[in-house]
Amino acid sequence: MDLEKRIQAFANLGKALRYAFGNEAGVRFPEDMNDKIEVLKAEAASAKNYNGWFEEGMVYHALLALGESLREDKLRKWVSGYRLEGVLEPKTVGVVMAGNVPAVGFHDFLSVLISGHKILARLSSDDSKLLPAMANLLLSIEPDFESYITFTNDHLKKFDAVIATGSNNTSRYFEFYFGKYPNIIRKNRNGIAVLTGKESQPELEALLDDVFLYYGLGCRNVAKIFVPQGYDFEPLLNVLGKRTDISEHHKYFNNYEYNKAIYLVNMRPHLDTGNLLLVEDEQISSPVGVLYYEYYISEVALRNSLMVRNEQIQCILSQADLLPNTIQLGGSQQPELWDYADGIDTLKFLLSL
Repeated sequence: MDLEKRIQAFANLGKALRYAFGNEAGVRFPEDMNDKIEVLKAEAASAKNYNGWFEEGMVYHALLALGESLREDKLRKWVSGYRLEGVLEPKTVGVVMAGNVPAVGFHDFLSVLISGHKILARLSSDDSKLLPAMANLLLSIEPDFESYITFTNDHLKKFDAVIATGSNNTSRYFEFYFGKYPNIIRKNRNGIAVLTGKESQPELEALLDDVFLYYGLGCRNVAKIFVPQGYDFEPLLNVLGKRTDISEHHKYFNNYEYNKAIYLVNMRPHLDTGNLLLVEDEQISSPVGVLYYEYYISEVALRNSLMVRNEQIQCILSQADLLPNTIQLGGSQQPELWDYADGIDTLKFLLSL
């Protein structure tokens, strides 16, 4: 299958996702595709039955974001920097997928297939339905992908390379088991935000999705903010407190209340918005229902601090031009195809096989 067919297939998948979960109008699909779209919508609506974190609105948001990323112009821009034509011997790439965010393994799925290789995907039990439903929709668009896609619930066998995503603990297992193969092994990372105290209310409101979307479980969610000495927290607290809907989710609220009880018992200082706890801490990764903060005394000190902890940081959000490669507040969960997890160029890796 040539590159043009692969691009067109995923561009059409993007149209189907935007139609199913957004407001894409004036699009008609063959009956077989319509059936597969309905199956995917049903899986999205019922995902919360096997993963309590996968509330329907969150799943719809994730799948629509994928649809937006699969616009044809974005796909062409992404692949234009690589020599993707003529993969003479497709390799089988084993992919161990996480399950913290709906369809979080899709970018690896896309990368393997757009590169011309075959994917052997081990799905997380927390997210085992959405990607197969999307794959079935893709096959109705381009049947030639059928021999390129395999899902399994067992240990990976008969593969040539591995992409594995997990925690810091599971990464040690991955390194032991997959170390002899070409691999990408990802560990825990989180998003951070750098505030200056000069942010407008709309800019602070944009931060809400960075913190609360997917209940803060994604590696791109902002788990910590850096603020200047003397920072006035009141405007931020007022904005964060507006997301009262987040507390209606029992799993999230249980985590919030548990952490609040721990801080109260231990008499640990914290700020409380009624739906989120802000705690001063040097760590990057915060528990569910908690947002860490840390003061910085100068731009130079901040850069040095973040450089030391670079391997713990997935993305940096800020309205200020203090650091290179920052994302505007509100943009953490809208990555482009070329925004690679952990900063590792997945396509470059795949083309090296």
